[in-house]
Amino acid sequence: MTASVSNSLITVNPDELRFQFELEKQTYCDLKVLNNTGNYVAFKVKTTSPKKYFVRPNTGVVHPWDSCIIRVTLQAQQEYPPDMQCKDKFLLQSTIVNPNTDVDDLPPDTFNKDGEKSIEDMKLRVVYISPTSPQGSTEGDTVKNSTQKPDTNSDMLKRRRNRRGDPGFSFTFAMFVGLIGLLCGLLLKLSLSSPPTE
Repeated sequence: MTASVSNSLITVNPDELRFQFELEKQTYCDLKVLNNTGNYVAFKVKTTSPKKYFVRPNTGVVHPWDSCIIRVTLQAQQEYPPDMQCKDKFLLQSTIVNPNTDVDDLPPDTFNKDGEKSIEDMKLRVVYISPTSPQGSTEGDTVKNSTQKPDTNSDMLKRRRNRRGDPGFSFTFAMFVGLIGLLCGLLLKLSLSSPPTE
């Protein structure tokens, strides 16, 4: 069961962003934002590392007692963080807006803190999960993983290095494409060289 975090306006589930971290692979985490009030609530998502993450929607309006899903995508990374620790954080700001407000109608200063309106901040931390870690898997996967010899980071890096040395296409694929090209050429030659039938 995942934990949630809430303030007087919204509840967010889960309470942290957990990403299954693999080199050169994009991964995502969904956040469910629940409006705890009878008011329309606008939200905005900010991060300490905007180039690493893609957030959709990053701004929105949640209707009274309704919810929405925010998808946070971690872009493909080229190297492992030290000790698989992440210092990135997200800030989810929320505030009450006028009834029937649409996200396109939000004024630019909606999330500016001034004395007139109340903006509530919720901080979410980022956690990276190793692909071989049982934390991010189901019980069945955990049992299966515990019976296999776990991969170490050095083994994984060696495999990735070897994979980079591949030319890109397998020899079989190249032969298959060549054979198809040869057959197409023969068919074209036969169709152009045969006398027309009347």
